[in-house]
Amino acid sequence: MTKQHVVFLCTGNSCRSQMAEGWARHLCADRIEAYSAGTDPHGLNPLAIKAMAEAGVDISTQASKHIDALNGVPLDLAVTVCDRANETCPVFPGAKRTIHHNFDDPPRLAQEAETEEEAMQHYRRVRDEIRAFVETL
Repeated sequence: MTKQHVVFLCTGNSCRSQMAEGWARHLCADRIEAYSAGTDPHGLNPLAIKAMAEAGVDISTQASKHIDALNGVPLDLAVTVCDRANETCPVFPGAKRTIHHNFDDPPRLAQEAETEEEAMQHYRRVRDEIRAFVETL
């Protein structure tokens, strides 16, 4: 069986797209070759790493990268996971198909959190929503 090449796109490639890549690698490794990238990457979010680790998925070795890093990769599907990425690249060059599924931005939601535990509630909720979405691919 040939694996589908899927990229998850977000603005910063620091949280949501990284979680989606991690879930796809964890849940669908037999049928999906997963990637993630961003339109303005700014490093892997440590609370995203922590939230995924709590669910048994290690994304600590993944890297935040620009979409240009995937030039030449034959992609079957591009999934934009934030509205800004969808607006920036509603059609991803090289992908056979592009879909959009917006998820809340945990770092933005957690800005007002007074403790890390309070912040983690947002990361856990979005992590679980992303898992449910990835399971449908």
